Amino acid sequence: MSAQEKSLFMTFLMTPDMANFSGHVHGGAILKVLDQVAYACAARYCKSYVVTASLDQVIFREPMQVGELATFKANVNYVGKSSMEIGIKVIAENLTTKESRHVISCYFTMVAKNPDGQLAEVPPLKIETELDRRLFEAGKMRREMRAEIIERNRKLHVGMPD
Repeated sequence: MSAQEKSLFMTFLMTPDMANFSGHVHGGAILKVLDQVAYACAARYCKSYVVTASLDQVIFREPMQVGELATFKANVNYVGKSSMEIGIKVIAENLTTKESRHVISCYFTMVAKNPDGQLAEVPPLKIETELDRRLFEAGKMRREMRAEIIERNRKLHVGMPD
């Protein structure tokens, strides 16, 4: 698997229809684009239909302005049996000043499905560089942390009404 198949860059212009009441780009509009980018990265990697299983650690570092160019840098960080962690970093660029800044980071868990809607196995991730190894280990750690959080929540909610 080449780096090109596990990484994806998509660039969008932040338009007035994406604005919130303060004139910045609305977080919900950004989340929609993030989900589309995660889908494209994961589906291209595993060559299968994928669905979003979870979204973790969305960190809005700075607001984005209408008129800025936003580049979404997606990467398959970790692969399980049928799931993948897609890390996304968003860089906003002011087109007149050429100033760019890191505005958002997040992690999606995407799950591969076959045509019948059942879980599909995904190809193993080839670790080719030290950065690949570090991203894989960090993704593995986040997967373990998600599992622990789910288990702790389950224990806290035992006996509670639905």
